Amino acid sequence: MAEKPCCAAAAARKIKQLNVNGTPIGLYQLDEVMDEVRSKGLPSEGEIGDALLKKIMIYNYVPTKMAQAYRDALLAEFFERLKQNIVALN
Repeated sequence: MAEKPCCAAAAARKIKQLNVNGTPIGLYQLDEVMDEVRSKGLPSEGEIGDALLKKIMIYNYVPTKMAQAYRDALLAEFFERLKQNIVALN
């Protein structure tokens, strides 16, 4: 993962929004987690979802009752970004 931010402004730039059950949630290191999990080349959606949730929970609080909703939202975002990358390459 990336180095520790030098100041509050640098840390704030690493917070990105993700819609979880229709509510925008600010997540620290979202872009970095997405990139790291994508680089692993995991073979199944289940493994990707588990890896995304596990990594995001290192940097962010995820309420236990909301873990599945976060996992679903992370997976949707992961595949949306993957689709955008494919479109950009064409």
